[in-house]
Amino acid sequence: MSRRRIIISGASSGLGAEMARRFAAMDRDLGLCARRLDRLEDLRDRLRAEGARGEIAVRALDVTDHEAVGTVFGELRDEIGGLDRVIVNAGLGKGASLGTGRADANLATIRTNLLGGLSQIEVALEHFRAGGDGHLVLVSSISADRGLPGAMAAYSASKAGMSALGEGLSVELAGTGIAVTTLLPGFIATEMAGRAGGRSMATLDDGVDAMMAAIEAERSRVALPGFRWRVTDMALRYLPLGVTARMIPRR
Repeated sequence: MSRRRIIISGASSGLGAEMARRFAAMDRDLGLCARRLDRLEDLRDRLRAEGARGEIAVRALDVTDHEAVGTVFGELRDEIGGLDRVIVNAGLGKGASLGTGRADANLATIRTNLLGGLSQIEVALEHFRAGGDGHLVLVSSISADRGLPGAMAAYSASKAGMSALGEGLSVELAGTGIAVTTLLPGFIATEMAGRAGGRSMATLDDGVDAMMAAIEAERSRVALPGFRWRVTDMALRYLPLGVTARMIPRR
C-alpha cells in the first residue's frame, strides 16, 4: 500500500531529514516539522532542487506543546491534501546520571520523547480513527529493551514508554484499517547519536535503508539495521540482567 501523504516530526536533521529525502524522491507529499524552521526551509529547498515533485510543507513545532501539535498537524494535513502516515520521530538524547544536579536535561528528554510522542500519537490517531485508515510509525530505540545506567537512564525510560505504546496500539488496532509500526534502531550515525555506539555504529544510509523498508512493509516491530540488532534486541529482552549488563554501553 502506498501512503502518499506523510507527516514526519523531527525532520530538520538526522533520521527525520534522511527519511524526508527518501520519501521526496518517491514523490510523496510531505509535512515536515521540527523546532528549527530555518533547517526545514533549507531541506525543503534542497529537496525541490533535487527534483521532488510532491508537496513539501514545513512548520516549526515544539512537540512538548500539545495544543501546538494539534494545530501544526492540522495545518500540514490541509496543505498536503490529507494524511496517510505519521512518523513520530522527534526526540532528544541528552541526559545525566540521576541525582547529579541535571534534572533539567533528564526532564527535557522525557517531555520530548515520551510526552511529546504521546501528543503526536493522540493527534494522529484521532485523524486516522475518523477516516478508518492510516499508518502510525513510532521511532523508539534498542535502548528501550533494558533500563540503561548513567546518562542514558532517562532516554532509555522514554523509549521504553514509546515501545510500550506501540505494542499496545498494535494489539488494539489489529484488524482495523490502522497500521502501527514500532522501530527500534541501534546505534546509527546521526548528529544526536554522537559517538555513543563507537565501532558498532551503522551508517546513516544503512540505518535509513532499513527503516524505510520496515515502514513501507508496515511491519509491526523491528530492531534494525541488520541481523546484529535483531540478535541484540532478543538478548536484551530475554537474557538475565547479569548477562546483559555486560552488553550495555556506559557514558
